[in-house]
Amino acid sequence: MDSKPAPFVPPAPVPRTTPPSLLQMMRIVYRNPLELWGEPSYRERWLTVSGVGGPLLIANDPGLIRHVLVDNAKNYKMATVRQSILRPILRDGLLTAEGAVWKRSRKAMAPVFTPRHNRNFAQPMLERSLAFAERYENAVGPVDLARDMTALTYEILAETLFSGEIAGEPGSFEAQIDRLFETMGRVDPLDLLRAPAWLPRFTQIRGRKTLAYFRKIVSDTMEMRRKRMIRSPEDVPEDFLTLLLRAEGPDGLTRGEVEDNIITFIGAGHETTARALGWTLYCLAEAPWERERIEAEIDQVVATIPDPVNWLDAMPFTRAAFEEAMRLYPPAPSLNREPIEDDRYGDLHIKKGTQVLMMPWTVHRHRALWDRPDAFMPERFHPENRDTIDRYQYLPFGAGPRTCIGASFAMQEAAIALAVLMSRYRFDTTEQTRPWPVQKLTTQPEGGLWMTVSKRARQ
Repeated sequence: MDSKPAPFVPPAPVPRTTPPSLLQMMRIVYRNPLELWGEPSYRERWLTVSGVGGPLLIANDPGLIRHVLVDNAKNYKMATVRQSILRPILRDGLLTAEGAVWKRSRKAMAPVFTPRHNRNFAQPMLERSLAFAERYENAVGPVDLARDMTALTYEILAETLFSGEIAGEPGSFEAQIDRLFETMGRVDPLDLLRAPAWLPRFTQIRGRKTLAYFRKIVSDTMEMRRKRMIRSPEDVPEDFLTLLLRAEGPDGLTRGEVEDNIITFIGAGHETTARALGWTLYCLAEAPWERERIEAEIDQVVATIPDPVNWLDAMPFTRAAFEEAMRLYPPAPSLNREPIEDDRYGDLHIKKGTQVLMMPWTVHRHRALWDRPDAFMPERFHPENRDTIDRYQYLPFGAGPRTCIGASFAMQEAAIALAVLMSRYRFDTTEQTRPWPVQKLTTQPEGGLWMTVSKRARQ
């Protein structure tokens, strides 16, 4: 009787055994923060560190994470270092807004992501995925799936949330968003040192031209829709863009907040799903026994269930593989908070101003929380095993009041995209496929995900 194959262990930095010097730390943090963490970060419930940037608490314990993100969330704001990275890009978008501004933005967007709207998104997601898949019909040689998934999720986002009305060319957008995250999406050494805001950041200087490009896309997109709302109000789609523009006013969002939230969703709303899709296809290519089971499931669902809104629930193996890929390569690899006032969790005293770092990257690979944490094992998320996973040891979409508003949107999108692509094609790695996870705003494969595409020979 054949034994079960050994699980695939995808590439990841080996935990450090010695702490880096200050110069090494600054270089690692700028180049790839995932390479910074030592063995204790993957074993201890929490770690307290006193560094040049002030006190730091690394929180791995699910109870502590719940305390910070849920039970005492009112006492925590977004951490200073995180805001230094994101606010220059997103300003008062939903990811970076605080207090009353965040509440207004969340309220304005909530109607878009109701279950009813999410169901309505399924058919356009299917149509865009089918159209996108045609590009692989005559594929010759390896393709960069990292870039392709960015293009696919951008097209889905443009169609569903903006009804196809985003200014600019998608091809240009793909290149520019890579450049934006390459420059402004990294920790600047001055941010790590908590230098005064008036000191210019080298990373931000490099990214100004790219950011101006995105701001122009948003401005042009808003103007196109405003003209349509005036010209033919009865024909305006009730999408994300229209709802945001209608929320503009004295009691709602300012013009700047509308712009910031649009750029948040154009720039970041598709990037996370794109990365998760790419990592999923890569892991499945390296675990063909898992891929075969998922292909069989997808073939059955696509052939028997015509409405894509039902696909996610009908594909537990596919969903599990996607969730396992997000465990190993969390789209948002760190969550940062800072207490407004002193706080306490059990015997742990958390002083005001402490940087509280909850890293899905280390929590998802923690030795005390997961069996064989570095291995790709989708069965962790099979229906019969899901109840063994604590809500706060798995954080691909965050948790608490600031949990990702588009989580259900992303899960449905991923299921439909995977079903379309994997029902038609098989994606395989080559000798040149050597992705290395790098933390920018998301967990990205350095150098791309170069894979071959072949048509599947289905029975």
